[in-house]
Amino acid sequence: MKKIILNSLILLSIAFVWSGCKDDNYGNYPGGTVSAFIPMFDLRNLYKGSDVSLTNPIMFGSDSIRGIVVSDHTSGNLPTGLLFVQDKLRLGQLRGIAIPIGTEAAKYVSGDSVHIKLSGGLLKRVDGILQVLNISAGDIKKKGSNKPIAANRVPSSFILADPGRYESTLVSIVKGTYNPPLAPTDVLSGDKILNDGFENITLHTEATATFANLKPPFSGNYTGIVVTKSAADGKLTPQIRLRNATDITTLSSTVDVPEIIISGFIADVIGGDGNNEYIQFRATKNIDFAVTPFSVVTTNNAGASTPATYPVNGWALGGLRTFKFNLTSGTVSKGEFFYVGGASKLINGPSSTSIASSKWIRSFNYTTTDGDGFGTKNGGILANSGNASGMAVFRGTSVVETSQPIDVIWIATGGLLYQASPALGFRVGNTDFYDAIDPITLKPQPFYRQGTNTISLIYTTPADVGFFNQLGGVFDTGLGKWVKARSQRYYTLTKTSALSAIENDESTQIK
Repeated sequence: MKKIILNSLILLSIAFVWSGCKDDNYGNYPGGTVSAFIPMFDLRNLYKGSDVSLTNPIMFGSDSIRGIVVSDHTSGNLPTGLLFVQDKLRLGQLRGIAIPIGTEAAKYVSGDSVHIKLSGGLLKRVDGILQVLNISAGDIKKKGSNKPIAANRVPSSFILADPGRYESTLVSIVKGTYNPPLAPTDVLSGDKILNDGFENITLHTEATATFANLKPPFSGNYTGIVVTKSAADGKLTPQIRLRNATDITTLSSTVDVPEIIISGFIADVIGGDGNNEYIQFRATKNIDFAVTPFSVVTTNNAGASTPATYPVNGWALGGLRTFKFNLTSGTVSKGEFFYVGGASKLINGPSSTSIASSKWIRSFNYTTTDGDGFGTKNGGILANSGNASGMAVFRGTSVVETSQPIDVIWIATGGLLYQASPALGFRVGNTDFYDAIDPITLKPQPFYRQGTNTISLIYTTPADVGFFNQLGGVFDTGLGKWVKARSQRYYTLTKTSALSAIENDESTQIK
C-alpha cells in the first residue's frame, strides 16, 4: 500500500503573511555603497553561540540598525529595561533584537521608528535572549511615531520549531484556547498554556502586570513578543509576552463542539464511481440520530454539473450540484467511525472488499434515487474533474442558504463557487481550516473562497486508481477544538484491501 502525505500546515502557511514594519526609508541601498544599516537578519546570524564584538568589519561595513519598536513597558509585562525592535530588510525576512537600555526602554512604545548605532556593542545571549549590550541612550535616535505594524500570524508549531527566527518579534497566536481549560476563577497571571490548533505554547504574564487579574476568554487572538529562555542544555524555550490588555481579542466566550468530524473519503474508486463513493466520519460524542438528527451534503462542481450558476441557495442549490443525505436513525459512540454514501458498501468499487459490517448511518443508491430533500440522482456525488467538490455536516435535516455547517472539507478550487456582489457561495463553519469571521480583521467571511477561506485539499491523480483520502489531526473534546490540524494522507487501495486500511492510528483522533 502506497502512502503519500500532504501536510496541511503547508496549505495553511500560504495564508500567513510574514509582515513587520513599513518605513519609506527602509531597505538596502542600490549600487556599490554599503548601507550604514545592517539588517537584523544578518545581525542575528553573526551570533554562533559565543559573544560577538560589533565593529564595522564584522558588520560588513555597516554600523547601525533601524527598525520599528514593538515593545511597550506601560503595563509592566515585558522584561525590564529591554527595548525590542524588529525589521524585515533582508529578503523580506522579519527578525527582531533586544537592546538593554534600563529605564530608557520605557520611553519608547510600539510603532516608534528608531535608528540605533551598534559599533562598540556586544552581541550576547543573556537570560536566553539575544541582546546587543553597551548601547547608550545617545546611540538611539527616534525618527518617527505610530508606524504601522502589520499583523503577523504565526502558528505556535512554527515558533517552537525555530524559536530564534521569531525571538524578539511581535506575533499573533490566533484562535488560542487554554490547555488544560481554565477554571472560572482563573486569571492571566503566571504561565498559561495556549493552543492554537497547531501546538501548545506558554503565555507568560507577570503577577505585577496591570492586566494580570484579567479573566481570559474561551477563544481569542493573542498578540505578543516572543521571549526566549535557555534550558540547561542550551535549547531555547519560547514564551509569548503580551504588551497590554488590548493585545487580547476575544473571539468566543462559549464552547461549541461539533458532534461529527469528517475523517476521510473516497471519490474515485477503481471502476465506476456511481453508488460506490463514501465519506468516513468520527463522532465526538454519543449520538442517537433518531433523537438528534443531522445531515450531510456533498457538492460536485464539475463542468457538466447543473445548474451552471453561482450557488444562490448555498449548499441547498440542488440539481447535480449538491446532494443531501439525512441521518435520522442509528447510533454511534464517541470516537466511533461511521459512513455515509452509496449502497454498495464496498471499500474500493465493484468486486472489492465489503465493509458493510462497519457502521453505516445512511446509504442508498444515489444513481437511481434522488437526495433527501434536494439533489438529483447521478453517477458521482464528488467531482473528479479538477473542479471543486466538497462535503459538509449540518445539525438537523433542514438545510437552507443560511445554514452553517459544523464541519466542512473542500477539494480543489475550480467552478462557480463564490461571487462577491451580491454575495453568493457555500458557507463554511469554524473548523481547523475555515473561519466564518476572519480571526485577524474580525470581518465576516462566511463563504468558501472568501477572505482567508481558501484552503483546499488536492485531487489525487491519476484517476481510477482507488485513493482513500485519510484526514489526520487531533480533536480534543475537552478543549472543544482541533489541537492538531488535519492533514491529507492518501492511500492506494486494492480490491482486497481490508477495513484496517482506512481505520487506523493515522486517522483523525478524538480525545
